[in-house]
Amino acid sequence: MCSQRVLTAGVFSLSTLLLLCVTLCLRMGEAGGIKLTSVDFEIFGNVQGVCFRMYTEKQGLHLGLVGWVKNTHGGTVVGQVQGPAHKVEEMKVWLSKEGSPSSRITRFCFSNQRNIDKLELSGFKTRF
Repeated sequence: MCSQRVLTAGVFSLSTLLLLCVTLCLRMGEAGGIKLTSVDFEIFGNVQGVCFRMYTEKQGLHLGLVGWVKNTHGGTVVGQVQGPAHKVEEMKVWLSKEGSPSSRITRFCFSNQRNIDKLELSGFKTRF
C-alpha cells in the first residue's frame, strides 16, 4: 500500500525507490543474523574508458550491495563493496571475470575483506 502511494504520487524516482528498498532489506538483514562483509578491490587491464565504473555500480545495485568505485591515475579501477557475504562473493566473481562488455581484465586484487556488524556505506556511487 505504501509503495503504491509513493509511486502514484511520483515523489521518488524508480532508482531512489530501489535504493531505499535495498537499504531497508540490508538493515533488516543485520538484525536477522545475515553475515555482512566488506572488501576492497583493484582491477587491472583495459578497464578505463569502457564504462567499467557504470557497469560496476549497476551490478552492485542489482546484487543489493552498497559501495563505491573510481578510476585511478595508474589506469586501474578501485573500490569497495559491502553487503551479505554471498552477494559480495558474487560481485567478486563479476569484477574478476566479467566487468563491462568492452573491458579486458588482466589482473585483480581483493584486500581488507572483513566481517562487519552493520553497513558503513549507503548506496553505490562513483567517486572522482
